[in-house]
Amino acid sequence: MDFLELIEKRYSVRAFQDRPVEETKLQKILEAARLAPTAANRQPFRLLVVATRGREEALRRIYSRDWFVQAPYIIGICAVASEAWVRRDGRNYAVVDATIAMDHLILAAANLGLGTCWVAAFDEKAAREVLAIPAEWDPVAFTPLGYPADEWKPKKRRPLSDVLKKI
Repeated sequence: MDFLELIEKRYSVRAFQDRPVEETKLQKILEAARLAPTAANRQPFRLLVVATRGREEALRRIYSRDWFVQAPYIIGICAVASEAWVRRDGRNYAVVDATIAMDHLILAAANLGLGTCWVAAFDEKAAREVLAIPAEWDPVAFTPLGYPADEWKPKKRRPLSDVLKKI
């Protein structure tokens, strides 16, 4: 599938099959995140790969929806501000870089037939406790990763004219 079709067909999966993710696919997805562009190529992020089996109860503390722990993996991304490029006005780009990497990961997963769903409404304190996230890492987002058990439906998006300003 071409890139625009991939973007159109990617959707937020909220039901997963009880089917393992092949290690080769997992590695390709993680590599896509590693190759993402970051400001000054600093790569100020850390990926967390969490196997869900046997840890469902603890992981539900991070995000309580049942589908969050249905997939074989949960992938998290943390920004590391001390490693990031900082603009002259003081804006640190760690979170921007982490989200770019997560988007690459999510698109790579969709390209390989796997499902994901951005989760930003998680409990940060619980995430830090359950996953032993160091204080200097800022958890930005999580996604389950597995084979979808639901089906794609067309997305509603605002028209380009609503989000575009030509200057």
